[in-house]
Amino acid sequence: MSHNVVVVGGGVVGLSVAWRLAAENDVTLVDPAPARGASWVAGGMLAPVTEAWPGEEDLLDVGGASLASWPGFAADLGVELYTEGTVVAGFDAADAAQLDIVADFLARQGRSVERLTGRELRRVEPTVGPSVRSGLKVSGDLAVDNRELLRCLTSRAYEAGVEFIREPARAVRAGAVELAGSVLRCDIAVVAAGAWSGALHPALASAVRPVKGEILRLRARDGTLPPPRHTVRALVESRPVYLVPRADGELVLGATQYEAGFDTAVTAGGVRDLLMYAERVVPAIAEYELTETAAGLRAGSRDNLPLVGALEPGVLVAAGHHRNGLLLAPITADAIRAMVAGVEPPAEIKSADPARLER
Repeated sequence: MSHNVVVVGGGVVGLSVAWRLAAENDVTLVDPAPARGASWVAGGMLAPVTEAWPGEEDLLDVGGASLASWPGFAADLGVELYTEGTVVAGFDAADAAQLDIVADFLARQGRSVERLTGRELRRVEPTVGPSVRSGLKVSGDLAVDNRELLRCLTSRAYEAGVEFIREPARAVRAGAVELAGSVLRCDIAVVAAGAWSGALHPALASAVRPVKGEILRLRARDGTLPPPRHTVRALVESRPVYLVPRADGELVLGATQYEAGFDTAVTAGGVRDLLMYAERVVPAIAEYELTETAAGLRAGSRDNLPLVGALEPGVLVAAGHHRNGLLLAPITADAIRAMVAGVEPPAEIKSADPARLER
């Protein structure tokens, strides 16, 4: 059965949902600036294992299931995946102890990682500096160029017949999406507006919040060492940092994390901290060109799990993905497509049911 569906939000999740739904439904996507926002400034890591932490077993399961979908998802889009994997660096003894906690937790979950001394880590990734004490190697992690992904998703959505309305939505309710001066009638509405989702439906008012993150983009210059071959994640005096290489020689460096409301200004302190901590792990970046600074707003949830499911009859949500929007886009799109069709979604996504908030 075909439905008239309105998807509110044009980030990686909203675009993925709209594209997948358009195979069987009439789909309209509402967003004043699609393919921008947090998705545009993301690092591009598809790394459920290196994001794992004790107490977040459900998130690890959802992320692992979505990671398994990524090769097919990328092939359908024509997007290249980076398959070198991730290395995780612990700068000092306290950071190394944190990596031991992660490795032990993953072992209990049946997900092994390779523990490395600092010297072994430098053999795997020679750009890592001599001060790093220890590390982990995670071979199964992937990465993707987030901006190329957004361009391809937008193109595929247009080709599939998705109608784009470049206006902000004011509210979503059963059977309707309210715009500034008009109302879009629909059979099903999908709230996928990232950090702004909380303002669109009463059930999301306290369930989704903005979490600010700043990123930098760097580029190696003539005479400098090349960027890392692997994605490099690190703890430096308990501060997390990541460096994600791009095929064109660019390096994405992130990310700060603040509870700062809807502020998207890049701060001098944020830039300083990212460069200072990253240089301790990969010293060569001190000579790189700084090509871009940007800030985005992740959509945080109360328990770091996304919200994927029904809010009321005729209204679905696909929001609250926090740091994992790119990673979870395939399984989220598959789940919403299944729900619209009236069939069972992937089993792993059931832990993301927004009904858990009432409990």
